Amino acid sequence: MDKDLLSQKIKITGQQLGFDMVGISKAEFLEEEAPRLEAWLENGQHGKMQYMENHFDKRLDPRKLVDGAKSVISVIHNYFPETSYQQPEGAPKISTYAWGEDYHKVLKQKLYRLYEMIGEEVGELPAGRVFVDSAPVMDKAWARKAGLGWIGKHTNLISPQRGSFFFIGEIILDLELTYDGPIKDYCGTCTRCIDACPTDALTPYQIDSNKCISYLTIELKSSMDKAFGDQLEGWAYGCDICQEVCPWNKFAKPHSGEEFKPLDHILDFGPREWEELDERQFKKLKRRSAMNRVKWEKMKSNLKMIFR
Repeated sequence: MDKDLLSQKIKITGQQLGFDMVGISKAEFLEEEAPRLEAWLENGQHGKMQYMENHFDKRLDPRKLVDGAKSVISVIHNYFPETSYQQPEGAPKISTYAWGEDYHKVLKQKLYRLYEMIGEEVGELPAGRVFVDSAPVMDKAWARKAGLGWIGKHTNLISPQRGSFFFIGEIILDLELTYDGPIKDYCGTCTRCIDACPTDALTPYQIDSNKCISYLTIELKSSMDKAFGDQLEGWAYGCDICQEVCPWNKFAKPHSGEEFKPLDHILDFGPREWEELDERQFKKLKRRSAMNRVKWEKMKSNLKMIFR
């Protein structure tokens, strides 16, 4: 099949599978991102995420993840909830991306179906791999190169039509396609995300993980410094502040699929249930959700900072 027609077919099929946008970029070394990533790591702004130091070359070159890779197909999937869905007042806050089904499983399933369709169209499955936060892939950089949005000052991908509440996934494959290009950065002089961050984790287009509430409540495996207790603003898992204040999210529309509809057992938990939470209840609470990545000891430590 002609690569232009195949590229169009990939985008149409991707949207039929539930992805909001699909873009394609050439698999090549990320020259712009390389010095930024190196400086970020050298400055220790990745905190204790030692895995960020591993596979440095693979993060910057998809051809080291898939031998002979020629294309990176990037997808974004909206998870913005209906405004009628809210956690009970006073409950420790959970980032909205973890309210529904575990996005790793949902996106991977859809990406594999898209990958299989490509194989059907070309007559055989080309060499490739599917990624959803599962390997050293700079997903936001590839989504930007594919024209799905720009990376804002809060370091999240922003779509001018849809805001920033998205999951990102990729298919890296050994198949030449028609490539899209990046779009303009529309952050302008706005600094709302930087001004709103209670821990001063943000500078324009840069995040210091050591201060980021999402890092402190999820990635940092040990207990956080007590000095951050008053700055958490009630967040027990992740943080949405920089996205909530972003003007571009006035264009965010609630997702229409069932996969990321908030799970009842998460939104049913009020302040009292959280304060009395034990390990058994926590395992039940986090089932099917992306919160599975946090162990009980870590969550218990987070809750102590909130209920002290």
